[in-house]
Amino acid sequence: MKVGVYQTNPVLLDVKSNMEDTLQKIEAAKAEGVDLVVFPELSLTGYFVRERYHEAALRMDSPEIKRLAAATRGTAAVIGFIEESKAMNFYNSALVAVDGEILFAYRKLNLPNYGVFEERKIFSSGKQVRVFRHKGLTIAPFICNDLWHPSLPYLGVTQKADIFITMFNSSRGSMGNEFSNIESWSIINRFYSRVFGVYNLCANRVGCEVFEDLRSRDETPEDATDTSMVDDNPFRFWGGSEIINPFGHVITSAALFEPDAVFADISRDLVRRKRILLPYLRNDDPYFTHRELGRILYGQKLSA
Repeated sequence: MKVGVYQTNPVLLDVKSNMEDTLQKIEAAKAEGVDLVVFPELSLTGYFVRERYHEAALRMDSPEIKRLAAATRGTAAVIGFIEESKAMNFYNSALVAVDGEILFAYRKLNLPNYGVFEERKIFSSGKQVRVFRHKGLTIAPFICNDLWHPSLPYLGVTQKADIFITMFNSSRGSMGNEFSNIESWSIINRFYSRVFGVYNLCANRVGCEVFEDLRSRDETPEDATDTSMVDDNPFRFWGGSEIINPFGHVITSAALFEPDAVFADISRDLVRRKRILLPYLRNDDPYFTHRELGRILYGQKLSA
C-alpha cells in the first residue's frame, strides 16, 4: 500500500481556501497511485481558532464533508477539521473517508488546556478509540495529545491496529524552553512503532498563526537553513512530518518549517516480520488490564 502525508500551512478560519487546497492534494495523490492520504490536525481550519471556532465548524452531513468524501474515490483520506454534532457540540476531529464513503469522524479524546493551548474551553472530548480497515490493514487514527496518554494507543493495538495515524499541530516554543517539542515528538512517534510493531504516519503542520490576524506576516527567514536560526515563537509550527516503520525506523521525513509531502510503500509482511522477531505483545492480556482497572478505580475485590 502506498501512503502519503501532506504537511500543510492552513489559513486560519478559512475553510473554503483550505478545503480547495486539500482537494487538490488528494487529486495529486491519486494521480501518483497513493492509497491513503493523511493531513495534519485541524488542517481545514488552522489551530488557534479561539472563540470563533463555531464559524469554521462542519457537520458530517454538510456539503463540504460530502465533497471531501467524494474526492476519495479510488483512495482514502484522513483530514483534520472542527466537527459540529447534531447536538451542537464541537469536536477537534479527523474525517475518515474511504473510496468515496464517509466512515466516521475520530474525535480527539485528550484536550490540552495549558500553556498556549485552550482546547478544553471550546471543544468536547471524544468517547472512543476507533479503527478502520483498508487494503487488508487495520488503521487507528489519533490526534496530537492523545499520543501523550499511552492508554489510548494501547486501546488501538487491542483492536489489532497495524498502522497508527498521528495528526498533530506542534509549534516549536509552545511549552517554553525547558524541553524540545521536536525532540519529544521524535521519541513518541518512534516509541509506539517500535513497541507495538506498527507503521506510524505522522502529520504535523507548518506556518505561523497569531490571534489578531489570519496568518502571521512573520514567516521563517529565507536564509534560515539552520533550524537554530528560527525563533521559538510559540505560534510557529515546525512540520517535520514522517513515516516510521514497525521497527521504529524513519522511512522518510518532511522538511522543517515549510510545506512538504512525503510518500512511502508499506507492507503487511514487514508488520508480520517485526511481530515474529520482537513479539512484545504476544502475552498481553487486556482482560488482566480490565480487571486491574476495576480494582484500582472501584475497589473491586478479586476472587481467590
